[in-house]
Amino acid sequence: MQTTEPTSAPISAAAPTEAERRAAHEINKLSKRLHRQVGQAITDYNMIEEGDRVMVCLSGGKDSYSLLDILLNLQQRAPINFSIVAVNLDQKQPGFPAEVLPAYLKSRGVDFHIENQDTYSVVKRVIPEGDTMCSLCSRLRRGILYRVAGELGANKIALGHHRDDFLGTVFLNLFFQGRLKGMPPKLVSDDGRHTVIRPLAYVAETDIERWAAHRQFPIIPCTLCGSQENLQRVQVRKMLREWDQKFPGRIDNMHRAFSHVVPSHLMDRKLFPFETIRPTGQADPMGDKAFDHDDDEDDDACATPAAAEAGLPAEAAISLEALRRTLSPSSPFLPAQD
Repeated sequence: MQTTEPTSAPISAAAPTEAERRAAHEINKLSKRLHRQVGQAITDYNMIEEGDRVMVCLSGGKDSYSLLDILLNLQQRAPINFSIVAVNLDQKQPGFPAEVLPAYLKSRGVDFHIENQDTYSVVKRVIPEGDTMCSLCSRLRRGILYRVAGELGANKIALGHHRDDFLGTVFLNLFFQGRLKGMPPKLVSDDGRHTVIRPLAYVAETDIERWAAHRQFPIIPCTLCGSQENLQRVQVRKMLREWDQKFPGRIDNMHRAFSHVVPSHLMDRKLFPFETIRPTGQADPMGDKAFDHDDDEDDDACATPAAAEAGLPAEAAISLEALRRTLSPSSPFLPAQD
């Protein structure tokens, strides 16, 4: 199986117009960004190792299609050997086009398995009309996919959750559960037998939407959780989108914050020994500042959004942040820098 990183549309007989050249350039930039971000996440959290068999859970939505597409391309350039098997759980939703995913996966030449389980009837029977179905649907899916992973010999289970899913989960837990908890990029499954990975952890949902449209994935709508517009998760997603539009860079900063945690400046006694700390007379770089002033960071926090990066306009601030992300250590999963 050979795959190449898609970048632009096929060249037509006629010379491309200026608009077509710009569009091709933008898609090329998007492709490089997506592959770099996924490669960086895999490297940062050691998601995929030599000899792994990675089960990519394919729902038929834009996220899982993009995950599979990018992993197949990274597989060809990585200096380690790992295999991929795509798995779809056919939940027997009415009108589900069962032929779409097998046809697509055959066209990509990827190993795949379709698991047929009528969880749709179970969810509709158990959950009263109008109530949220996510919890039961998720538990049923998870149990089935863990079993299938074992049957297929997969030791890694790859899910298509992206950056915005992570932040949405943080706010849902914060608003409704009173917990500061997100969606980790890597964890051990509930049954203790598999490693669950989320290679899209650094990827923005808007980039996935653009990639899915460019690649023309045969999207299959969900008639269970995906059809419930009254979900709190949907409302939180809208809130994040509005923030991103009004204050460019805010979502990136929030996402970055969860990998720069200072337990001594939170309130969890299980993470920091507040009861036993005493002054030692020695300077402590993690200690509290007299005026809560840490270099220039607080100046940035108090500045207007347009001046968040040392007084620069928002556009320049975003460019600097993008530059920092590109200056990361080399990785076998990262494309070479131009």
